[in-house]
Amino acid sequence: MRDAVIVATARTPVGKRNGGLSGVHPVDLGSFALNALAVDPALVDDVIFGCVSQSGEQSWNVGRNVVLAAGWPVTIPGTTLDRQCGSSQQAIHFAAASVVAGHADLIVAGGVEAMSRVPMGSSAGTAQPYGPLVRARFAAEEGFDAEAQIPFSQGVGAEMIASRWGFTRSQLDEYALASHEKAAAASFADEITPVAGVSADEGIRRDTTLAALGALKTPFKQDGVVTAGSASQISDGAAAVAVTTSSFAAEHGLTPLARIHTAVVAADDPVIMLTAPIPATFKALQRSGLSIDDIGVYEVNEAFAPVPLAWLASTGARADRLNPRGGAIALGHPLGATGARLMTSMLHYQRDNGIRYGLQTMCEGGGMANATILELL
Repeated sequence: MRDAVIVATARTPVGKRNGGLSGVHPVDLGSFALNALAVDPALVDDVIFGCVSQSGEQSWNVGRNVVLAAGWPVTIPGTTLDRQCGSSQQAIHFAAASVVAGHADLIVAGGVEAMSRVPMGSSAGTAQPYGPLVRARFAAEEGFDAEAQIPFSQGVGAEMIASRWGFTRSQLDEYALASHEKAAAASFADEITPVAGVSADEGIRRDTTLAALGALKTPFKQDGVVTAGSASQISDGAAAVAVTTSSFAAEHGLTPLARIHTAVVAADDPVIMLTAPIPATFKALQRSGLSIDDIGVYEVNEAFAPVPLAWLASTGARADRLNPRGGAIALGHPLGATGARLMTSMLHYQRDNGIRYGLQTMCEGGGMANATILELL
């Protein structure tokens, strides 16, 4: 039977908004991730890249363009997909499915987002991407703004989660502070390829305090609990992984690092939007035959602090295994790249700590979530 294994990973640093990577064109940024992979481009059948804001510099199939910018053979195709924040995680899922099915032998999957240069939501322009039928369907739901160009709000969804699970402002601020502290204590040097003089993730605030976080405003709800401090950072970055089969790896001298054990996608209410990692996790566990306790590390994307906290409360997972080196609150969230960045970081953590199974999941616009279980080899 054909399987799907990861034989190489690479990522750029995650640059803060208007920071050290803001001067790098997103196509060039993606090409750095490709060229950092320890894989012969001549073996690559396809490149699948995630990108959310596919406009301006990220338009016209950025996945194909990063291949050309990397100097790889022009015979290597590339494509671009959008499953919102989970785009590059979905790219990895598609790559795994393709090699298992025999449609390809080796695919590079990843993503890029240069949010300093192509602002979030810019792909919509002045259009209303949700038509009359969607607006009519959800018009009566709390949190849905039928008059807005974009009637679904992630920030409002985060406030709704905090209310439903009963999280306080202090709980969210404490979680955010812990994210920065864990990231500051960790080392990511062995997984990062320096770009434009930037060699480390720029978003980590080593001097932040609960007092500083407590002084921030709550922009999504008057007297709310979610702030910029308990939300992921607007960022720039790219990441990529090489996916093949065990047999192809053996034939070409490649070392499998991890097996893509289970890959699923799920969806939930698009108004609250951010709860789908919970059913996605249960779906992945059911299909894998594993229990939550079998998983040694969980990477649950920190789009907003209520997301991993609600996931933790709902799954019964161990808190000490959740985002052990911090998450997007500290490291940043370059939308289309984050899925592959998380997988790169999780795999390195599994390897360094001898952890057999790791689970990654992340909330996505539209109320969706991918979940992936990696098995260390």
